[in-house]
Amino acid sequence: MGRSWLEHKKRYLSNQEIDVQKLLLPMIGILTAALACGCNSAKSPAAVATDVAAARQQASTEVTDAQKDAAKSVDSAAANVDGSTKDLNDASARAAYDVAVAQADGDHNVAVQQCSAMTGEAQKSCKDRADASYDQAKTHANVTRLSKLQ
Repeated sequence: MGRSWLEHKKRYLSNQEIDVQKLLLPMIGILTAALACGCNSAKSPAAVATDVAAARQQASTEVTDAQKDAAKSVDSAAANVDGSTKDLNDASARAAYDVAVAQADGDHNVAVQQCSAMTGEAQKSCKDRADASYDQAKTHANVTRLSKLQ
């Protein structure tokens, strides 16, 4: 008669399986420690200053580009006005929104870079405030855009 489900076969591990098991636990421990140390760690003041300066420069460039695109969009809408100012108002509202969002993106990136100088809970709190300010700026830009469309 066959073996019942309660009985089981003894299985011997090969040397290779034992070696893998011996290495697996320490590797998991090392990775966990590395991740724990790497999260919310502060950057050096020099690195933060460099990153903040780069973020500010990028933000400035993006806002300038958004302003140029906005001017082109409004000029194009003005050239195509067919007796109605609705298209011009829509283009103007959209352009102002795009510039405001570009400014919000830039401000957010700078704020996040400044947060990297902090550690632990202070860094998390700083990033949360930066995210909240970013969301608020985008919401304000959208409300302003919608009010101009009416």
